[in-house]
Amino acid sequence: MTTHPGLAVRASALVKKFGDHRAVDGIDLEVHRGEVFGVLGPNGAGKTTMLRMLATLLHIDEGRAGIFGHDVRTEPHAVRRLLGVTGQYASVDENLTATENLWLFARLQGLGRTEARTRGAELLEQFDLTEAASKPISAFSGGMRRRLDLAASLLTRPPLIFLDEPTTGLDPRTRGQMWDTIRDLVRTGCTVLLTTQYLDEADQLADRIAVIDRGRKVAEGTADELKSSVGQSTLQLQLADAADLPVVADEARRLVREEAVLTPEARRVNVPLTRTDQAVDVLVALRDRGIAIESVTVQKPSLDEVFLALTGHDTHDTHDTEDPQDGAANRGADLPDPQMEDAR
Repeated sequence: MTTHPGLAVRASALVKKFGDHRAVDGIDLEVHRGEVFGVLGPNGAGKTTMLRMLATLLHIDEGRAGIFGHDVRTEPHAVRRLLGVTGQYASVDENLTATENLWLFARLQGLGRTEARTRGAELLEQFDLTEAASKPISAFSGGMRRRLDLAASLLTRPPLIFLDEPTTGLDPRTRGQMWDTIRDLVRTGCTVLLTTQYLDEADQLADRIAVIDRGRKVAEGTADELKSSVGQSTLQLQLADAADLPVVADEARRLVREEAVLTPEARRVNVPLTRTDQAVDVLVALRDRGIAIESVTVQKPSLDEVFLALTGHDTHDTHDTEDPQDGAANRGADLPDPQMEDAR
C-alpha cells in the first residue's frame, strides 16, 4: 500500500464477509493525523467490524488497509504497537482493583514492573480515578469503568486510538466528561477514530464524519458539509405581532424566492434560505418595514435530517449485519490472537 505522510489510517475497498453476507462492503477511509474522525451509523451498520479489521483483530477478506504506513495484513505486530483500542464494553477484571487492572495490562503490553506502576498511577490521576484506585471494579459506576478502560488503552502512549462507541450506556453528565477526555487526547497529539450511533456525539467531537449504513460508506465530510448537502438553512423568526405574518411572508418571497412557513398561533415564521447570508437581507427589510421581532435564529439541518436523507431511516434502526462477536473489547497490545494466525 502506498504510504501518505499525513495519514494515520488509509483503507481501500475493505470487505468482510460472514457466510454470504458482506458486513463491510467496499469501504474507503482516510484519517489524517491529529484529527477526530467519526464513523456514524446505527447498530449493525458495520462500524465495529470495520474497526476490528483495522485493528488486526479480524482478517481482511478483500481490500487493503494501512496504519501510519504499515500494512494491516502483512505487518500486524507493527500496527498493534501503534494502536490503543477501547471496545463497546469495559474489558477490565471485576475482581481486581483499578491499580491492579492497569498494572496487569501494562505488564501484558511489555512494560517493566516499575514503569507499569508509574504509568498506571499517572493514568489514574489523569482520569480522576486516584481516590478509587484501591477499590474493586465491581464497585465502579459505568462511567468510571469506561474511563478506566480508556486509560488502559493509553498505557503505551499510542499515537492512534480506536474508540468503539465509547459513551454507550452513560448518563449525559458522564458522556460530557468522556467528550472532554477525548478532546484532551487530541490536544496531546493523539489521532482518534471514533465510532458512534449518537448524532450529537459526532457533531460535538468529529472533525470529519463518515456515514456508514448496511456495510457501506454513504457520505463523508465535516458536519457542516454533510448538513449543507441535504438541505437548506432556515431563518426562524418570532414576531411581536401575529398581524405582521403576511408582510414577512411577502418579503421572504421577494428576497429569497421561497415560501415562508407560518405558525400564526406562535407568531412564528420559518424562511428557507438558499444561502445563510440571505438572513441579513430579510432582517434589514423587516427592520425597514417596522416589523418588531422578538427572537431570531438561523438553523442548519441537523445530523438527524442528514442521516434520514442519506439512508431513508434514522440511527435507531438496527440491521443484523455485524459480526456476532462484535462488541467484545480488544486491547491494542501486541498479544497473541488466534484470529490473526493466518495473517502472521
